[in-house]
Amino acid sequence: MPATAQNTSLLALSPLDGRYARAVDPLRAHFSEAALIRYRLKIEVEWLKALAAEPGIAELKPFGRQTVAALDRLVDKFSERDAARIKKIEAETNHDVKAIEYWMKDKLGSSRELGRSLEFIHFACTSEDINNLSYALMLADAREKVMLPRLEQIIAVLRELAHRHAALPMLSRTHGQPASPTTLGKEMANVVHRLERARARIAGVSLLGKINGAVGNYNAHSVAYPEVDWEAFCRRFVEGLGLEFNPYTIQIEPHDAFAELFDAWARANTILLDLNRDLWGYISVGYFKQRLKAGEVGSSTMPHKVNPIDFENSEGNIGVANALLRHLADKLPVSRWQRDLSDSTALRNLGNALGHTLLAYVSCLRGLGKLEVNAERLAEDLDANWEVLAEPIQQVMRRYGVPEAYEKLKALTRGKGVDAARLAAFVRKLPIPAQARKQLLALTPAGYTGHAAALARRI
Repeated sequence: MPATAQNTSLLALSPLDGRYARAVDPLRAHFSEAALIRYRLKIEVEWLKALAAEPGIAELKPFGRQTVAALDRLVDKFSERDAARIKKIEAETNHDVKAIEYWMKDKLGSSRELGRSLEFIHFACTSEDINNLSYALMLADAREKVMLPRLEQIIAVLRELAHRHAALPMLSRTHGQPASPTTLGKEMANVVHRLERARARIAGVSLLGKINGAVGNYNAHSVAYPEVDWEAFCRRFVEGLGLEFNPYTIQIEPHDAFAELFDAWARANTILLDLNRDLWGYISVGYFKQRLKAGEVGSSTMPHKVNPIDFENSEGNIGVANALLRHLADKLPVSRWQRDLSDSTALRNLGNALGHTLLAYVSCLRGLGKLEVNAERLAEDLDANWEVLAEPIQQVMRRYGVPEAYEKLKALTRGKGVDAARLAAFVRKLPIPAQARKQLLALTPAGYTGHAAALARRI
């Protein structure tokens, strides 16, 4: 059936443009088709302005203030209608970048100053000169304006949990079995530390750009204007956009920096996946309750259910995101000889990869906002597992030379439930100093958390 304003989202092929459209809206300004056209237009405009300011290009006179302002308005006032017009031209040319050049010539042809400069639009450029810079700016802007701020929100929420529950004791589980206690805050602090390092890796990737012609050698540039230092000129241009200049390329900028960035995002996502699964498990064993939402249904048949759906949603979207991110990281740096187009269609999925990443962030944040700590359940679990104190008792026995300390505790506790009384009876018979015995008898699972609280408060 034909799409209408009412059913467009229902007919969307991608859930990012349907079910989850609102959650990923902030990325449309950077990765939609209209956004890509606008970024390309920005590069074309900046290139024309830079050429006009180069004294060695005698046929192109420096633009006046009004002309520069008119060029800037092309980008600043660029509308969805403008994008649709460019797409109409593309339908005739079957070339997306050339369509922008023709649109610019049509828009600027009536200007007396710019009318004399029309042939310098897209001068000496291959499409990839425009595209690589556009995609680099798209990624840079989305990283700074959308993705990192949302990741920082998750880190901030986890840090607050770490500080608030720094001293709240919790039973650890290694291999799924009761293990030396920790604190809830310390477990949140672990994730904060990991995500902060991951955030720094994402932020630290320097995005590269080039504008050196058909195969990276300034061939056309140097024939048209041999007296211009084109490498220096292009370096200034690329760096002026806020990107790192790449002096050695084929027709495409080889996308190594993109791959580095996507790998960094995928690694950050994997940390978040680990968090989602841990929180899912903690909810399952009752360490956390979830705040109820009026009218919400947990199961179509079991009325009692309050499912950890946000963490499940986050986990699922991380899987899709990382599949795309890792494919892009593997694919984009590979090009047959000096150019093939396989990277072009792959690059159009940047919005999908980061859209699913953003959706994972949003879902995780929503889940974190519902959590309520169940301190009673935490205490109950600790009190049911006194055998975890076999570790410190063994170490004190070793300190004072009690033979076969490990073996004796193994015989007492391995695979057996040990309560406080039985453990105390064992300690009272140990040939150790009275003060050490007193210390061990005072120890409880809840009190055996080492430096966990201090570590959690320090994060």
